[in-house]
Amino acid sequence: MFARNVSATLRQTPRFITKRTKVTLPELDWDFGALEPHISGQINELHYTKHHQTYVNGFNTALDQLAELTSSIEKDPNPKTAKKILGVQQNLKFHGGGYTNHCLFWKNLAPASQGGGEPPTGALAEQIKQQYGSLEKLQKVTNASLAGVQGSGWSFIVKDLDNGGKLDVVQTYNQDSVTGNHVPLVAIDAWEHAYYLQYQNRKAEYFSAIWNVINWKEAAKRFESA
Repeated sequence: MFARNVSATLRQTPRFITKRTKVTLPELDWDFGALEPHISGQINELHYTKHHQTYVNGFNTALDQLAELTSSIEKDPNPKTAKKILGVQQNLKFHGGGYTNHCLFWKNLAPASQGGGEPPTGALAEQIKQQYGSLEKLQKVTNASLAGVQGSGWSFIVKDLDNGGKLDVVQTYNQDSVTGNHVPLVAIDAWEHAYYLQYQNRKAEYFSAIWNVINWKEAAKRFESA
């Protein structure tokens, strides 16, 4: 009798009980005003506490909605729920991209006291010289990509594992991120919220100024570990 009761209890108890941990804002390695005069403290504070937080919240909400809808459609498969899932997937892509892109972005930046703006060394420096001739040429190519963003988007310097580990500059729109065998080394935000309070419509000045606080040590680390 005891054995039967234990068996029944085990059948009624889920084998795994999981609780999803929500994503949060990453810790910054510097104070909001540390990147001045190139990026103002006010911009960094708003960018981090408002815009990035919005993507964090949106991603967590979409994940919760997806879990609920997935459970629902498993019990009752129907087109209405399937359509809702497709809509949530769009939110996951947008807010998930915003969350991950900004995590890359903050880590890509550093004040001069932490090496911001110092040229890369090692294998990444050699690859840049081999492909572009100089760091300045790579920066020029990236700035052209950033200037070509119509509306909102990003430009990434990536290591292309499908092309022998060569460097490439990839432009994306909205919060689309680079995926697959494109390993992001440097991510630069071309959305207006990243510069408008300081540079207004002079976004080319922002694209030029940001190189003074690019953390090439972090980019080199990503390059060598990929």
